[in-house]
Amino acid sequence: MGVLAFVLGAALLAAGPAAADQWWPHPANAKWNYTWSDSSYNTSGTQEAVTVASESDPSGCGWNLSWQATGPQTVAGSGSVAAAQPDNGTMCFEDEDVGIVNTNWTSSAPPENEPILCPWTVDPQTGDACSNSLSSALFNVIWGVRSPVLSEPLLEGTSWDGTGGAYGDVTSANQFLGLQIVKVPAFPEGVTAAVVRSSVSTEGDLGDPYGSGIRTTWWVYGVGPVQVVFHHNGGTNAPVTSVQLDSTNQLPLQPPPLQNYFPLTQGMTNTYRWTNTKHLPEPEVEKVTIAAVDNRSARFDVQSVKGPMRTVGEYGFTVRNDGIVNDGASAQAATLVKFPPLGHGRHFFTPIDLMEYGFDPVLPAYPVIGSRWSSQRDSQDYQVFGVTGHSTVLRVQTIKVPAGTFRALEIKSVLTQPGHRFGSGVRWSWFAPGRGLVKLVFDHADHSVSTVVLLK
Repeated sequence: MGVLAFVLGAALLAAGPAAADQWWPHPANAKWNYTWSDSSYNTSGTQEAVTVASESDPSGCGWNLSWQATGPQTVAGSGSVAAAQPDNGTMCFEDEDVGIVNTNWTSSAPPENEPILCPWTVDPQTGDACSNSLSSALFNVIWGVRSPVLSEPLLEGTSWDGTGGAYGDVTSANQFLGLQIVKVPAFPEGVTAAVVRSSVSTEGDLGDPYGSGIRTTWWVYGVGPVQVVFHHNGGTNAPVTSVQLDSTNQLPLQPPPLQNYFPLTQGMTNTYRWTNTKHLPEPEVEKVTIAAVDNRSARFDVQSVKGPMRTVGEYGFTVRNDGIVNDGASAQAATLVKFPPLGHGRHFFTPIDLMEYGFDPVLPAYPVIGSRWSSQRDSQDYQVFGVTGHSTVLRVQTIKVPAGTFRALEIKSVLTQPGHRFGSGVRWSWFAPGRGLVKLVFDHADHSVSTVVLLK
């Protein structure tokens, strides 16, 4: 039999390492035993033992999983055991800021009866055999979503587009559907899992439409994927591939907070009223629109509605394992309002300026009560704002503003910009799930107070 091998180019990887990943932990002693089957091409099912081959491969592979079939594989429809059919391989991953990324694999070739998942059996230019396969538990996890396999942080409403296949020839649209109790042999009493549904599409392969369809994956925090069901395209009698976790030495953990306090929903608008007790006694009303969204990055457009300022601005934000971070900002205003100067050429023209001022992240990826982060003098944020200080997640409380009543997450930030009292002080920000910023109070060191509230 041939050997499947593929390496994902480094250019596709997100920069910067992410923290140890609990949606798919990989300590040195971790073990998972899966059974995968296909209603047309592997009816009796195959048992596979998955172990951690290395926690960090010096070749750049990342953390490396290996698998080995622990039982024979059955050829579809024949009822006979294909004892000579190997089923083994290795698969590498990286924990990146965007989530879990598959970097490469090598494995035995798929069973001869499985549809070819390439436009050719042997590439006429290179002579290489098709490196796409769905003949293992792990292949079914990564099909169409190698970069990333799982987008993180995993929050309510999370969606992302993925690519996969050995040649980037498989695409997917992925949606986090929420938490669900799922029963698998490893957890017969049921376990809480994050459910991700993927619409997978591949065109031009010899097995088309076998490589396309709807796949649902159940992820357990502290364990990894515990179940996969792939409904292949092809009508009412189309094949269905199933993967289940039989046993593991990993223990489920309580999932982190999954509320989305900073949604990036294209077309969503928030209208704010901003006042300052000394410098802006006449309210300034501005509308914030999420104008463009691309794989968990978004552009916020800001425009004055009424008040003493004529402001327009654009801001970029990205959701990553580092939290909610600012990707850049540009704002200008025609106004007779005289604000005290800020250092580093900064200005407060919009509620977003007040919210993002200081240092990233605006919010941590999973805002646990008591979480605290500080400015770093060697960071780009310090070069931009020149601000020192720290932020803390205080609590969830009920906040009433003109737009309504919200259960909002409260963040307290202590900020110091040397030589600029207006740029120093204490800021409280409140964020509501599915809505974002609903209130902000900035107690400036010049004894003025800026207040922002959500109007509608």
